[in-house]
Amino acid sequence: MLAKRIIPCLDIKDGRTVKGVNFIDLRDAGDPVELAEIYSKEGADELVFLDISATEQKRKTLAELVYRVAEKVNIPFTVGGGISSIEDVDVLLQNGADKVSINSSAVKNPQLINDLAAKFGSQCIVVAIDAKQIDGEWIVHLVGGKVPTERKLFEWAKEVEERGAGEILFTSMDHDGTKDGFANEALAKLSTELNIPIIASGGAGKVHHFTDTFEKGKADAALAASVFHFKEIGIGDLKNELRDKGIPVRL
Repeated sequence: MLAKRIIPCLDIKDGRTVKGVNFIDLRDAGDPVELAEIYSKEGADELVFLDISATEQKRKTLAELVYRVAEKVNIPFTVGGGISSIEDVDVLLQNGADKVSINSSAVKNPQLINDLAAKFGSQCIVVAIDAKQIDGEWIVHLVGGKVPTERKLFEWAKEVEERGAGEILFTSMDHDGTKDGFANEALAKLSTELNIPIIASGGAGKVHHFTDTFEKGKADAALAASVFHFKEIGIGDLKNELRDKGIPVRL
């Protein structure tokens, strides 16, 4: 079995790391460059950097900040926010990103997934999907979770895979920041129906939530933010506990 990955997420707004609950009530969580370096040294498997207001503010991801973060880490580094073209991806890769994450732009222009996968390879393309349950259906949302669409999670995820995405980063908006655990039922369905890795996001609060999302949710990786930013869970401690429970991780 492939090792499960632990991925801290740096949500960036105005050059600072922030964290909220259910995508709102953001509070400052520190300097992204400093946090990235700490997580790299603590044993994180990857980092995700999301410029969460780039799409809403109609601007590009902060390439200079990406460069500064990349200088401090020696682990794979995924960047998202405001990416809508091959040129955008070129700039980020040149500034040190290993992978890119697209979300709103992929829903608005699904051909973008095909184009980026053809140009850079599927392994470089992560499609982020933010969804929440409405009348029993998982509905995809855009622009940092502010705009509901007519897309349904599982149908969109399948199309994303068919168009060439290498991974899916699924965030349950209902679970985001609640620290009540991941959306394991939805994650398990995604993992069963798709052949590409699924990154679980939204809801980490305790060590057993990570265990559950790997065992019950069948996730390939687990992404979290505030539990790491505010030192509620240490990455090394987390990995040791996961290993003790028989879950394969890189130490």
